[in-house]
Amino acid sequence: MTTLDEARALLREFPLVDGHNDLPWALREKAGYDLDRLDIAGHQHEHLHTDIPRLRAGGVGAQYWSVYVPAEQPDPVAATLEQIDCVRQLLDRYQADLAPALTAADMEAARGEGRIASLMGAEGGHSIANSLGTLRGLYALGVRYMTLTHNSNVDWADSATDAPKANGLTAFGREVVREMNRLGMLVDLSHVAPSTMRDALDATSAPVVFSHSSARAVCDHPRNIPDDVLERLPANGGVAMVTFVPKFVLQAAVDWTAAADENMRAHGLHHLDTTAEAMKVHRAFEERTPRPVATVPVIADHLDHMREVAGIDHLGIGGDYDGTAFTPDGLSDVSGYPNLLAELLDRGWSKADLAKLTWQNAVRVLGAAEDVARDLRSKRGPSNATIESLDG
Repeated sequence: MTTLDEARALLREFPLVDGHNDLPWALREKAGYDLDRLDIAGHQHEHLHTDIPRLRAGGVGAQYWSVYVPAEQPDPVAATLEQIDCVRQLLDRYQADLAPALTAADMEAARGEGRIASLMGAEGGHSIANSLGTLRGLYALGVRYMTLTHNSNVDWADSATDAPKANGLTAFGREVVREMNRLGMLVDLSHVAPSTMRDALDATSAPVVFSHSSARAVCDHPRNIPDDVLERLPANGGVAMVTFVPKFVLQAAVDWTAAADENMRAHGLHHLDTTAEAMKVHRAFEERTPRPVATVPVIADHLDHMREVAGIDHLGIGGDYDGTAFTPDGLSDVSGYPNLLAELLDRGWSKADLAKLTWQNAVRVLGAAEDVARDLRSKRGPSNATIESLDG
């Protein structure tokens, strides 16, 4: 039996919990949520990284579907509700394969049924519009983690990719964390600044997650996790879920992206410009300087390092499929997870290690958040604090 065969066999017993997949936003952008136009019951290779046949081939047993909306969305709360509605449409349409899940027990029940447990995570605190009541509304609708920021700061927390404003969490930001603890909603620290990570770890009474982040010591990108934060996960009980986005995991890709952005600025263009003129400039740069390609061993390098710093009990996987234009060789879509597990087997990871990485750690962390919430709810009711009352 090859190590790839061993990886697939392990995934049949301990399927993968993936922390972050942007399929709902891709369905909005590519098909206006029309599930007849993009029916994921069949292969959608040209359009998506994700469909049911490839989820099955990849050994996925639970998926956190991101209900992401851009921070600049005119009405982010309404758009988030539309994203939640998209997930509900998927669950209704594909009942034989996707099982709604709100708890760790639901995840285990879905595994027993051979269905893919489907949870939701909101990507960015802008989705609550500075309202704890809205936070509770998202929880009531099934959202089980919230990433505190996306690429931009919110009024109460700093992002990894924006200029510092709060220098971590404000008083209201700490109250958001406490209310998430009381609800049983996981605090997701992907996308946030290291100062926000540290403040959140100070404020939380429940384990945290990084739904899709890798190791900053391996690749120096601000989206990644510094070692001093990874070192705090054992005491917190949280889980860091490695991501696959090349410009976050491969230093050559980080450097290439910076050079490509500088080339756009040299032509008087913004690096996010997608006009025909901008794309012509970008394609010319890419022809002169080919884009570096990440590989499965690159992702394994991150996991090796994160294991050394945080320990095997605090690792998971969050691929960020359908949320990135580029993927590593061997991990081009959601069918590729066995390739990563085979690489780890070749590096000496045991089957017990891989069972923690794929299934057990992610299920445990949600269950632990539920336990904390039960205790907190017995001691205090909902917070009605406002950002004005706490931050002035």
